[in-house]
Amino acid sequence: MRVYGLKNCDTCRKAMKSLQKNGKTVDFIDVRADGLSVADIQRFHAVFGEALVNTRSATWRGLSDEDRARNPLELLAEHPALMKRPVVEDGARLTLGWSADVAAKWLGN
Repeated sequence: MRVYGLKNCDTCRKAMKSLQKNGKTVDFIDVRADGLSVADIQRFHAVFGEALVNTRSATWRGLSDEDRARNPLELLAEHPALMKRPVVEDGARLTLGWSADVAAKWLGN
């Protein structure tokens, strides 16, 4: 199981803690420090579409209107912190965010 996010993101830390507390072995990928491969960005975008781009983030607010209009795959490759997080992956199963319903999918609650 992998969790893609930012090490200083409260939601990512909450997801990691919940998954580990429930016996899951989790590898954490810090998208800012470790980066995201083009293949991962494409795969995530194919599943989540425009929802993958966090338009409420400080990174988004710092972009020009011209940059915001660019292809989201290019933006995510240049600014991985724009990705909504966390993305949780186990095999072919992917989820985005850590809402109560997403947590229930992974924790069986």
